[in-house]
Amino acid sequence: MTDTTASVPTATPAANDDKWSSQMYSKHASFVPALGAPVVQLLAPQPHERILDLGAGDGVLTLDLEKQCQSVVAIDASADMIEAARKNGCRDAQVVDGHDLVDHKELANEQFDAVFSSAALHWMKKDPVRVIQGVHKCLKPGGRFVAECGGYMNVAEVRTGLHWALRKRGYNPDEYDPWFFPGVQTYRKMLEEQGFRVESIELIPRLTKLNTDVAGWIDTFGFSFLRPFEGDVEERRKVIEEVQANLPFSADDGVWHIMYQRLRFKAVKA
Repeated sequence: MTDTTASVPTATPAANDDKWSSQMYSKHASFVPALGAPVVQLLAPQPHERILDLGAGDGVLTLDLEKQCQSVVAIDASADMIEAARKNGCRDAQVVDGHDLVDHKELANEQFDAVFSSAALHWMKKDPVRVIQGVHKCLKPGGRFVAECGGYMNVAEVRTGLHWALRKRGYNPDEYDPWFFPGVQTYRKMLEEQGFRVESIELIPRLTKLNTDVAGWIDTFGFSFLRPFEGDVEERRKVIEEVQANLPFSADDGVWHIMYQRLRFKAVKA
């Protein structure tokens, strides 16, 4: 596919408080870890390996990895999600922001055979290059970085609807957009410039069935766009309803879908 993405984004204003809810995630987005099998297969974890799960969320995939390798360290920026991962039984789950990994004395010391990430890297928009640098420092020489995240044109219809709803109300949506959805050439270049040899990278379109509806999806994943309305419950509700109402063709016989574009890759520390 042609890569027409722009340059790496700069940081945008955002609150530092944890807006993630493990309960909302379980209700509206349990499909996310359930669709993680292909990237786990690409990782091909081995019984002797030590693996870092970057952006582990509630640890559902971490538990799967623990059954296949020697040990897994699960990290996530959300304390609520890490608490859920611990409750779910993850043996080693820590609150660590991927942007801070490069300076983490206990993790960034070439101890891992692989770094794995599913549906998380696109949230690390502030400095994607710094995240890759942190991954590189965590890996042993020859270690692999295997991940899947949102790619170019991911959830484009909902994202466009959210931008339109904010702009209509006088807000600049770019200031509230939390996502970095790179194309193949953009991310390949980033990996190679930070010392990785890319073995495979591709964009994969995936029509994704939602647990509930677009409104529930926005509540779970689009909360950054709703920050201007935190003091106005009614306007917040109107924004969510408006976006869903403008997507009438996303529901088939009452079942809602969103078109995802997944960027899946495997890279080796040179």
